[in-house]
Amino acid sequence: MTGKLDKVVTRRDFLNQVGKVGGAVAVYGAMDSLGLLGGSMFASASSFNAPKKSDLVMANKIGKKVVILGAGIAGLASAYELSKAGYDVHILEARDRTGGRNWTVRGGTEETEINGVKQVAKFEKGQYMNAGPARIPQHHVTIDYCRELGVELEVFTNANEAAYYYQENAGPLSNTKIRKREIKADTRGYVAELLTKAANQTSLDENLTSQDIERLTAYLTRDGALNSSKKYTGSSYRGYTELPGAGLKPGTIGAPHKFNHILESGMMNYFSSEYSFDQQMLMFQPVGGMDSIPKALEAKLPGKITFGAEIQEIRQTADGTRVVYTIKGKTKEMTGDYCICTIPLSVLKNIPADFTPEMNNAIKSINYATTGKIAFQFKNRFWETEDRIMGGMTTTNMDINQIWYPSYGYLSKKGVVIGYYNFGQAAVNLGNMSIAQREKHALAQGAKIHKSYTSEFENSFSVAWHKIKYNEGGWASYSASDLKNYYPTLNEPQGRIYLAGEHLSYMTGWMSGAFESARIAVTQIHERTLKETNTKVKVG
Repeated sequence: MTGKLDKVVTRRDFLNQVGKVGGAVAVYGAMDSLGLLGGSMFASASSFNAPKKSDLVMANKIGKKVVILGAGIAGLASAYELSKAGYDVHILEARDRTGGRNWTVRGGTEETEINGVKQVAKFEKGQYMNAGPARIPQHHVTIDYCRELGVELEVFTNANEAAYYYQENAGPLSNTKIRKREIKADTRGYVAELLTKAANQTSLDENLTSQDIERLTAYLTRDGALNSSKKYTGSSYRGYTELPGAGLKPGTIGAPHKFNHILESGMMNYFSSEYSFDQQMLMFQPVGGMDSIPKALEAKLPGKITFGAEIQEIRQTADGTRVVYTIKGKTKEMTGDYCICTIPLSVLKNIPADFTPEMNNAIKSINYATTGKIAFQFKNRFWETEDRIMGGMTTTNMDINQIWYPSYGYLSKKGVVIGYYNFGQAAVNLGNMSIAQREKHALAQGAKIHKSYTSEFENSFSVAWHKIKYNEGGWASYSASDLKNYYPTLNEPQGRIYLAGEHLSYMTGWMSGAFESARIAVTQIHERTLKETNTKVKVG
């Protein structure tokens, strides 16, 4: 989800881009075309009229039975909304827990990867890692469900300017940890200086009045902390080499990094990820672990979930559905009027089902993101005491990609740090290592940034999502072609079978995608139920 520049931008390239745009949006257009701004500020809000028992009573209907496959967020939300409306629901879940990819690892958590490698977490009480989703944007429907279910939230520190950038093989700034605030302040300063020069060129005269140019220049001067000569020479925005203090300690502002060095480092490439709509502060997390959400939903569905049920077949007739599953070595069946299938497409593609050829082809055509995480429990919170980093994340071009500092337990003794959160080939490479090799590699990479990394290390737990049974990948990864050719098919009901999950949304990877897709399936089934007649229609 991180927006990146495809190439290093030179001063000449930047000014050329500015010259290509005009009008009052000149500055924005240039920045956006260079990838220095985030995604759209507009998002469609889903509307949802939850089905009610009164709907069925007024229509003289009874709640149909709905068999739901998977107790992840989509499956739980589907069952929760339908049960409130009087439907008979039951969830078949292959695991021995709810949540699916929403998975909080604590001490004693066990997991065996597809290749048979087993791990047991050794985190101390109160320490945990969110192996899957770990943050919730303010505008996501997930927040509404947390409110409704009574899930207590706390702030997740998604951005912290005190954390570091660390790049290798990227010019003069390589192999040096640099505070994010330094790079951001210096970049703003140099860009403001360039735009101030561009604003005074005659190419803007047709679209901006002299007063407009004056106001734009004033804004850039303040934003970039330019001096009276409209030059950037550094500012307190970037921090101090010696902090201001009492007595005769005014503080010392560090010298700015050279602009061409910043461009060569590629650190600018990371900015847009924090500006994008779903990454903007503030963000939140449930107190005590992300699995508080599925646990709260599970509590609303007593006796409605069968664990350890591996789906073998998904069948249907004109008036019902039939699901074949195995549990403890025995084959069983469950029938219903409808079925909501929330199984990830990466797994569903290998389950025989009564789908059309078009649907089967669509299911098999979607790739899933490769991603992984490792969590380290440390004896002491050295990132707080030595580096003065309170939450947030360090970003690097090493294969570990990101280091996340915990957004809970501040000032306590121990803590769990996400030692890598990576994607693509890096996730495949590390995930294909042995458990011990992952740990060793990530510790070595992190030690380049934090001197106490290895000495304070206690234990680890790592997750390679392409090796996790019942997931076999992180989240649906659609190409533009997939969205055009396959996504519409995936969103169409298959007779009495409906699909739901984050993969049935434009918010793949987010819990909100799962919640909203569940609402769509629930609404479709409810509307269909209300339209059915009470008497059988005789054929012929």
